[in-house]
Parts: sequence; C-alpha cells; structure tokens
Amino acid sequence: MTIMKRLFLAVMFAMTPVAVAAAAPAAPVATATAAPVAAPADAAATAPADAATTATAAPAADAAAAPTFEYARPVDGVGQPVPGGWDFQPQVTETGRYAHWLNNVVLLPLMTIVSLIVLGLMLWIVARYRAKANPVPSKTTHNTMIEVIWTLVPVFILVGIAVPSIDLLAKQYAPPPADAVTVKVTGYQWYWGYEYPDHSVPEIISRMLPEEQAVARGEPYQLAVDNRMVVPVNRTVKLIVTGADVIHSWAMPAFWTKMDAVPGRLNEVTFKADQIGVYYGQCSELCGIDHGFMPIAVEVVSEADFARWVASRGGTMPGAAAPAAAPAAAGAAPAAPQAPAAAPTDTPAAPATAS
Repeated sequence: MTIMKRLFLAVMFAMTPVAVAAAAPAAPVATATAAPVAAPADAAATAPADAATTATAAPAADAAAAPTFEYARPVDGVGQPVPGGWDFQPQVTETGRYAHWLNNVVLLPLMTIVSLIVLGLMLWIVARYRAKANPVPSKTTHNTMIEVIWTLVPVFILVGIAVPSIDLLAKQYAPPPADAVTVKVTGYQWYWGYEYPDHSVPEIISRMLPEEQAVARGEPYQLAVDNRMVVPVNRTVKLIVTGADVIHSWAMPAFWTKMDAVPGRLNEVTFKADQIGVYYGQCSELCGIDHGFMPIAVEVVSEADFARWVASRGGTMPGAAAPAAAPAAAGAAPAAPQAPAAAPTDTPAAPATAS
C-alpha cells in the first residue's frame, strides 16, 4: 500500500510540467482576443465623443432658434389699485366701460336724486306736521293720488334700471366667437393654474412672488406672480373656471370680470381687452387661511408676442405648422446611430491583426 501511494505521487509530480505547458498557450490566445476588443473600444470612445458633440450642438441650435418671451413691467395706476382711490379702475374692455357708464352716469345720479327727494320730504313732514304746528291731528286715512304716485314712480325707476342692467349681463355672458382664446382656470389652495387647450400649452402654475422678487421686478407686492396669464389684445378670451378644493373666485377689476371657481363645476365667462398692459386682480371668495395671498396677474400682448409666448411654452398656434425645432430634432436623431456604423468597418480588421 505504501508502494502504491509513492507511485501515485511520483506520477502526479511527473504530470505537473505537462499541465503547466498546456496552460501556457492560453496567454497568447487571451492577448489575441483582447486585441479586437480594444479596437472597437477605441472606436466607441471616439464615436460617443462625436455623438456628444453633435448632441451638444443640436440643443444649442434649438435653444438659439427657440423664441423667448419677457414679461412686461406694469405701469403705475394702470390695472392695479391706487392709494386713495374711490372710483373703479380704468376699464380696458367694452363691457367694462359700459358698466362704468351705467354706474357713474345712471345709477349714482339716480340714487342721489331719490335720496335727496326722500330727505326733503322727511324734513318737510317734520316741520309741517309737527305737534306744535298741528294741535289737532289730521284724520286722513289715505290719498288715492299719492298712493298711485308712490307706486308707479318706483316701478318706472326699477324698469329704467333693469333695461341697461340686463343688457350688461347679456354682454358679459354672450357666447364667444369661434376664434376665441380658451383658457381653463383652476383655483387651488392657494394659487391659480392656467391651461390653454387650443394651443397645447399644459397647465401653468401661478403663485405670488415674495416681496424681494416683486420689488426687483418693479411690481406691487402681494399682486405680482411668477407666471402670468398671457392673452392677445382685441381677442375674445373664454375662461372656463373651476376649483380643485374649495370655492375660489377669479376677479379682474380692469376687465369687469368675476367668476366663481366651484369644485365639480365648469363656469364660463368672457372678456376682450383692447389695451396692451399688465393687470392685477385677487381671489374674491373666502377660501381659507391664505385667501389674501393668491393674486391674479394678466398680461395683454400683441398677436405676435402671444404667438411667441405660446412657442416659448412649447405650444402651437391653432392651424399653424409644427415649430421648426421639431423637424431639426427629428433630423438629428438618425445622426446618433452613425457611431456604431464605424464598428462593422473596424471589426473585420481585427482578425487580420490576430492572424
């Protein structure tokens, strides 16, 4: 048994050089195999560099071609409250001017006249029919003429007020024309969201600016927002107003426009601003702790500036062709796969090197 063990060990020691010699050629094979891998690695390293240069150049070109839009600075006293103001803000819509005329030319004078007449009658009655001047009181129970007068005169007054008032309501809620700009307005706690479905502009969140940023932009604090609603001048704007949580109210005094934002309902109101500028409003419904901190800012711009703003938001004008940046991006896409095209050219050369 001892002899068998010794013979087995001798055979194993004798076979060790053979195993080492058999394993030795593996190194050249591994080196030869590594050579063709190294070549595509160099090619791939070069190709991504070119692709990266192309990819970097493409966004730069798109950025250069993309339109830009800058918000305008507001004008003091226009579209915003003024210290000591006692009248309505200057109106920039036909409906607003009509309502302003109805209030200042019809209602206020009429209320003043009626109030003075009633006051005069009361003073005359106090003086004429006081107890000292009439020791024997009158026993008159009614007077037909007076009763007819005090019935018909208020009726005529109310009818005279109702006619222009109903006309004003009809103007405020008239159906918009076919080319109206549609904006979906959503009230949140406590900010606004504006979406332009006809222009493919997704919802834009509008929040109040901090005081430092508002002052830096030359805007009134607690009225300035980061993203304004932008609409074109002399175009009817149809607002579809709703609420996401509680009841809010979208109000713009310079447009004579106010509409409640009720969760689960879509309310509609229109306006047509005819003066370019920046206009401010506020939520006009008690909606919670930050009710006073969700202002409204609308910028009225020209048609060209509105199209530029839409493009800057990634949208398109109705009926317009796709923006130029889209075809450029589509054309640049096939350029990226050109990098692997170099690999088939280099791959056949690897076996030649190995041989």
